Amino acid sequence: MADLDATDPTVTMRAITMPMAPPTPAAPAKPETRRSRRASAAQWTRWLHVYTSMISLLIVLFFGITGLTLNHPSWMLGSGPSTSTYTGTMPTGFSSGGNVDFLAVSEYVRSKNGIRGNVAEYAATATQGNISFKQAGYAADLTFEVPSGRYRVVVQQQGLLGVVNDLHKGRDTDSSWNWVIDASALFLVLVALTGLGIQLFQKKRRRRALTFAGVFSVVSITLLVIATR
Repeated sequence: MADLDATDPTVTMRAITMPMAPPTPAAPAKPETRRSRRASAAQWTRWLHVYTSMISLLIVLFFGITGLTLNHPSWMLGSGPSTSTYTGTMPTGFSSGGNVDFLAVSEYVRSKNGIRGNVAEYAATATQGNISFKQAGYAADLTFEVPSGRYRVVVQQQGLLGVVNDLHKGRDTDSSWNWVIDASALFLVLVALTGLGIQLFQKKRRRRALTFAGVFSVVSITLLVIATR
């Protein structure tokens, strides 16, 4: 074949008008595999159940142990109950015109005698007044004479066993422990709901689980009715 002359106009025209090869079609994209909503819900239910169960088991352990100690008050755990008595005289100005400054009185015995706890009740007459302090496993009763300011405080401490028993019942506790009890109840409810949800997602065991739950509910309601008669 003869060499082509680049200056030949016919050659240039042929090069320009030469058809281009069609583009190679792109490979079809593989369809993305997506989990069904049912599988995703089952996974999240199991995840919630596992991690809330870890916390709830500690809660159940605490209330289980303290339930035993409540049912057996004769058991001892750590130091036993103790009673202490303090006496003294209020500083001048704790009362004026027969009106007692209860805040000043309570703060004085707190700093002087180490009294703690929340004020449960207080009252005063023309000759005598009293303030009661309460805390889990702890009680302090203050009585004082209004004219003279002489006072007497009796402190009762129930020891570690009394503290955990009061925490179990939520008695004489502050608002922070009330929040702990509320959070514990919510965790237990969440564990129960997620546990039921897991059973509902199991096709092979769904009917058996629902039957067992129904029978147990009927038995529980029956026992509750019998106990409240």
